[in-house]
Formats: sequence, C-alpha cells, structure tokens
Amino acid sequence: MKIEQVELSLLYLPYVHPFETSLGREEGRTFIIVQVYADGLCGYGEVVASQAPFYSYETTQTAWYLLEEFLIPLLFNQKIIEPEHFYRAAQKFRGHPMAKAGLELALWDLKAKAMGLPLYQLYGGTQKEITPGVSCGIEDSLEELLRQVEGYVKEGYKRVKIKIKPGWDREPCHLLRKHFPDLPLQVDANGAYRIEDKERLKELDEFCLLMLEQPFPPYDLWDHSRLASEMATPICLDESILNLDSVRQAYEMGACRIINIKVGRVGGICEARKIHDYSQVHDMPVWCGGMLESGIGRAHNLHLASLPNFLYPPDLSASRRYYAEDIIEPPVELTKDGTILVPEGPGIGVNPVEERIKRATLRQAVFKASSY
Repeated sequence: MKIEQVELSLLYLPYVHPFETSLGREEGRTFIIVQVYADGLCGYGEVVASQAPFYSYETTQTAWYLLEEFLIPLLFNQKIIEPEHFYRAAQKFRGHPMAKAGLELALWDLKAKAMGLPLYQLYGGTQKEITPGVSCGIEDSLEELLRQVEGYVKEGYKRVKIKIKPGWDREPCHLLRKHFPDLPLQVDANGAYRIEDKERLKELDEFCLLMLEQPFPPYDLWDHSRLASEMATPICLDESILNLDSVRQAYEMGACRIINIKVGRVGGICEARKIHDYSQVHDMPVWCGGMLESGIGRAHNLHLASLPNFLYPPDLSASRRYYAEDIIEPPVELTKDGTILVPEGPGIGVNPVEERIKRATLRQAVFKASSY
C-alpha cells in the first residue's frame, strides 16, 4: 500500500446550544478534517485544535501550517504507511500534538480499513459498549443549568460533568446535589483557580464528586499535589497531561489520582496507549475526555475508550448533544440503556458524509504524492 493523496478541510459546525467554560463562550466549532487515500481506501482523522489559543497554544491555523509544511511532506518523503512509523518520525518536530494526532488518526483508520477490522481490535480494546457521560457548560443561570441536566438525565445519561470557575462552583454543585443526590457528578475548572483558592476548592468535598478536574493551570503540578493531599475528592489532570513523561511526574508527585486522556492533546494514539498502559500498571484509572468533536473524532474516541483501563464514563455523548446535523452516518446515539456501542465496521466504523463535509467546509487543500 502506498499513500497517494492527503486532503485537508477546514470546517465550521454551529452548536445546538452555546458552550461556555472558564476559558470563554463559543457558538460553534472550527476544526480540520484529514483524509488520507491509498488503494481505493480513505482514512479519516480530526484535528481538535480550536480557532483561538484558549485550551492550547495550537490553533486551526498553526495546525494547518504544520500539516502542510512539515507533516504531510514527511509522510510522502519517507514513504510512510504505518501510523507507528509516522509517530516516531514526527517526534523530531517539537510540540504541536493536535496536528500530529489528526494525521496519525487518519493513518490508523486507513490501516484498519485495509485489514477489514474495527479500530478497537488493533488497539486491544475490550469494551464493546460504553456508558458515556455528558458535559454541561457554564450557563446564564442556575435554573438553566438545572433544566439542561434534567433533560440529559431523562435522555439516559448516567454521569454529568459541569464546568466551574470562581463564582460558579459551590452553588451549581449544591443545586444539582439537591435535585440529584445519587447522580455521579464531576466538575472541571480548566485551570481557572490558583493555590490561593485552595480552601474554596476543599469545600467541594461535601458534594461527593467523582473528581475535580484540572483546578490549576497546566504547568502547576506542584500545587495540584498540595491540593490533592488535602482533598477527599480525587484530582484529575487534563491540560497538564501532554505525554507519558508528564503522567509519570504527576503520579510520582501525587498530583492526581485520575488521568483524562485526550488523543489530540497527547499527540496521537501511540502516545495515548502508552499513557493508558502506564496508568493501568500503577492502578491509576483513566477516562476519555472530549473536545466537542464531530462524529469522525467521536468515533475515534469510542475505539480508544474501549481499552480496559478506561474506568470512568467518557465525554462521548450522542451527536445531537452538540450538532443538529453531524457529518457522519449513522450518528452516534444512546441505546435504550444509556450506552453507546463501539462501531464494529472497518476502521472508525462510521461513514463520513461527503456532501455534509463540503457544505461545512471553509477551506480545502489537496496534496499528492507525485508532487514530492
């Protein structure tokens, strides 16, 4: 098999409801789809970088540049086919994990399709049915948050995560605990607090949360370890986890008890599996966080979340949670039991709808092997 062509498409999809975190408020999502062609097959990947550098320094613009100027030429010039080979070769370029992950994901999808296997079988996944959670943004009022959570619980979601920030933390937790005393509930700060807020954060222990996710900025493993030693609620790290080394450091410092694995943030499936395996050996559970992906990225995440140490519900809710019309068929949906089935078809196991992709496309570029 030889890679013949790579396509990049910059898309925009509006949300069905604005999504707000401590980093800001968004009405929709701009992202990149990567398509890799070989032997009549097409592998799909998704670059989860946002339009603005809030969650990460990476943006759609920087990711496009890295792919066009460095990563796609690397693929063609070294005649790379295997995703593991690409992962090792791309290490010479410092940083930019989301750009790397988008292309690596497309290569994994292509490889699995060529073998006629669903991706989870290549990864060693064992869970064919996953119980997902749903993520709620910061709302304009507590009443609106309660209305949303009530709706999600009725739909069948068995775990709810809410975004918090200074001034929006105790009150929403108290409200939800009052109405849903037994609902598995977790909170995510996206690094909005500082060590000076420690006593305020410790008050969240009274709400019996599954976890407190990323209370301090990404660089601050030390203060996370200080907080973790004083809270009953487990600390989970997200933005702080960039690779296996950061997981080892966090574990050895006692900075967290749970790891959120986002394939884009850590640079691809190869690194994500290393993190999974290390965490499993050290009895540290992991779960799969979401970046409000389209159905392509969501399907990739489902296959990753099938690995055995993914022990907490992932942020992999149904397509209609975010988008009125996803770019795949069939859409990701909840079963009557509130679960999502890991796709069994070859590769990602869902079908990207080219007409919908074209309608949402803002920019496109085609790169052919014959040009390199």
